Amino acid sequence: MEKVDLWALEEQCRREGTLLVCGADEAGVGPLAGDVYAAAVILPWGWVPEGLNDSKQVTPKRRDRLFDEIREKAVAWAVTSVDAAAIDEMNILAARLLAMDRAIRALDPVPDFALIDGNRDKGISCPHRTVVKGDSLSANIAAASILAKVSRDRYMEEMAGIYPEYEFDRHKGYPTKRHYELLRQYGPCPIHRKSFLKKFYARGEAT
Repeated sequence: MEKVDLWALEEQCRREGTLLVCGADEAGVGPLAGDVYAAAVILPWGWVPEGLNDSKQVTPKRRDRLFDEIREKAVAWAVTSVDAAAIDEMNILAARLLAMDRAIRALDPVPDFALIDGNRDKGISCPHRTVVKGDSLSANIAAASILAKVSRDRYMEEMAGIYPEYEFDRHKGYPTKRHYELLRQYGPCPIHRKSFLKKFYARGEAT
């Protein structure tokens, strides 16, 4: 399998006159509970930490190592989130993009251009382009995916301490068989996304 040049997209941006490029990605679109997280990162030009990849392709142990290394060496990084109540109010796509936009705007220095993972961009307020599967094509997006994923997982582990009956540390809020079993037993808690439970409610399974 041919190795991907994780700086090819950034190099293209530079050839087009953009000097400071960030990557942005999110974690937690699919779960039934908890915030959606996003991160934005500007890496030192040309730097690819060992093992960097889409966070879903990286082991938890390596993600933790990369999380520390990226935060230590990045030119700039930011992590933001949008909570379950806001997700219910605006929908998950809008919340996802809002979280990414907040992360980009929190960077210092401010980037000239952003590479956005995915194919949607409504609400992104700086010059940008979307990149489908960007977390496996861009070093900066991949780094953002690591920061967002680790930050969200740690947040869900904290929520497990507040709502231990839901075992959020095990499934991180995703719609697993065990999570649905616990929902049937206890009903939703304050961090559940009510809009994600409509079918669950419709089946009459919630208490």
